[in-house]
Amino acid sequence: MEGGRALLTGFPGFIGRRLAERLIADGAALTALVEPRMVAAAREAAPEGLELLEGDITERRLGLADPNWERLTAEVTGVFHLAAIYDLAVPIEIAQRVNVDGTGNVLELCAACERLERLNYVSTAYVAGLRTGIVYEHELVLGQGFKNHYESTKFQAEVWVREAMDRVATTIYRPAIVVGDSRSGETQKFDGPYYMLRVVSAAERRGLPIPQFGRAEAPFNVVPVDFVVDALAAAGREPGAVGQTLHLVDPEPVTASELIRILSREYAGREPAYRMPAGVGSALLRLRAVRRAFGGAPRESIQYLNHPVRFDTRRTADVLARAGLRVPRFEDYVGAMVRYFREHEEEPSYLPAGFQ
Repeated sequence: MEGGRALLTGFPGFIGRRLAERLIADGAALTALVEPRMVAAAREAAPEGLELLEGDITERRLGLADPNWERLTAEVTGVFHLAAIYDLAVPIEIAQRVNVDGTGNVLELCAACERLERLNYVSTAYVAGLRTGIVYEHELVLGQGFKNHYESTKFQAEVWVREAMDRVATTIYRPAIVVGDSRSGETQKFDGPYYMLRVVSAAERRGLPIPQFGRAEAPFNVVPVDFVVDALAAAGREPGAVGQTLHLVDPEPVTASELIRILSREYAGREPAYRMPAGVGSALLRLRAVRRAFGGAPRESIQYLNHPVRFDTRRTADVLARAGLRVPRFEDYVGAMVRYFREHEEEPSYLPAGFQ
């Protein structure tokens, strides 16, 4: 992107805010496309040197006036498309408009850019849907079903991105569940494994036994946000990553039973006391009171504790090894993650629900 401008969507989201800081620190001229409802939060979070441009990925030409569209298509040499609705209970109409139509509109901009070198598109490892066993980075369309509309629409979007690869040079990134910073624990949302921490916390406050739930040997794949940002920044500079799909996942994930045990030890200093059958947790999350105890966890979230899937990382390992990057082990950063949760668990995120 030397001598050009990078465009970022998804600011000031959880990953987008950190990626903006990193790209500017690396010397990029950076413009963030910000939807109208997020402008105030974006101004507050914007690092020095970041240009904010109001727009909307769900609209054709990104909702931009002609002068702004023409400037971007003349100047932009790199695009980082992160914006998506990350909500396991999202209605299909909203997911389709943001995740699929929004990606199509970004692709339209990329095709119109006169100097584009790379689209960096952030998908998700869970385009694998209901597949089990090992999922490889080159695979996508294998007749799989999906656990929710988030997965199915991200799958549709990735299909669209792949179909445009002959016209738009692209790297696709598929992160696992993203948690807080591996050093500070900082995060903007308490979802994913934090729902499990809510249960441990509630049991500890009430002096109750801690349940062990989820399919015992099912891998539960999480990665810290700083690793994802480092990987995006490094692979975005790597010529060999063009045309590749990269799994940003833990190649040696903890199992569901290990996850609950590690969180319970770290937060409460004790082991889970009993096992809840795999199907019971999903059934209980139909009850509003139980969902509140899980910190608002959607019923769909329990499926990720029960799903036996692993993600191959050979392409990612090759690309990131050249930058000296590797995924930290969950046990090495769970302490920071739990400390931050303990200190901030009652504080609401300033981001609207589902914003990534």
